[in-house]
Amino acid sequence: VQLQASGGGLAQPGGSLRLSCAGSGFMDYFSIGWFRQAPGKEREGVSCISSSGGKTYYADSVKGRFTVSRDNNKNTVYLEMNTLKPEDTAVYYCAADAAGYTGSRRDQYDYWGQGTQVTVSS
Repeated sequence: VQLQASGGGLAQPGGSLRLSCAGSGFMDYFSIGWFRQAPGKEREGVSCISSSGGKTYYADSVKGRFTVSRDNNKNTVYLEMNTLKPEDTAVYYCAADAAGYTGSRRDQYDYWGQGTQVTVSS
């Protein structure tokens, strides 16, 4: 599966953005994870969603602010980001796993898309 993340941009603190991860097909076979990487930092897991959408994971830093969802008919996974903070600034990536993993370990994901930049600044 090929993945493409989009929807990044500039937002003010407290603002919102919605990221999309579009797949080339058969997205319903894959759990999808969202990761981010800020300058000088390691890539970290932000959220993920199981293939059916029935199970989700959120990092503590985004719980209550970010919501992951998916539309398998559109081969797309979304990350709704609300109450954005400057520390959310990073390049955001989506990744796919065919084995059903729903967690934050990068090495569990088999396919990666190119990232989309999110900048939170006033």
